[in-house]
Amino acid sequence: MAGTKLLWFACLCVAGVCVVTAQSSRSKSKAGKGKDNLRNEIDKLWREVNLLKETQALQTVCLKGTKVHKKCYLASKGTKSFHAANEDCIAQGGTLSIPRNSDENNSLRSYAKKSLAGATDFWIGVNDMTSEGKFVDVNGMAINYFNWDRNEPRGGSRENCAAASIGGQGKWSDEVCRNEKSYICEYLIP
Repeated sequence: MAGTKLLWFACLCVAGVCVVTAQSSRSKSKAGKGKDNLRNEIDKLWREVNLLKETQALQTVCLKGTKVHKKCYLASKGTKSFHAANEDCIAQGGTLSIPRNSDENNSLRSYAKKSLAGATDFWIGVNDMTSEGKFVDVNGMAINYFNWDRNEPRGGSRENCAAASIGGQGKWSDEVCRNEKSYICEYLIP
């Protein structure tokens, strides 16, 4: 069939948005390239759709919680140990909140005051479980900002997880990780 034109169509519909792409070719080798190009386009569209879904989910979190700079915070409904709290945050697509500067620490404290009724403090994503006295975030990255209360950290190898107070300028203390506390999850906004 010399001169026959092959036409490839693909339709991708997600969340009410449909995209139709077409690829034409005049030979078998061009048809193979056309299929590959079409597959690449479809893969690219799926990545874009997934990014849109993720962004929409983050916006929902921000509506339920609060947005500060390029982060959203969402307060817990109950109390958990440090590890269980972080696992809960990870399951929801975030981590325990990690204040990186005084503005974030103050914003977290203010949000905690409004959202964690009855709590005096809450877990933050800071610990020294791996190396005593070397505090890192829950991802193992070094921390450059600290807001320790006077005489803190003082727990030695027994107290390895950090909590921020709701009163007293949001000062931090090191605590026993098995203690159950309220917590706030943090979500980065792309």
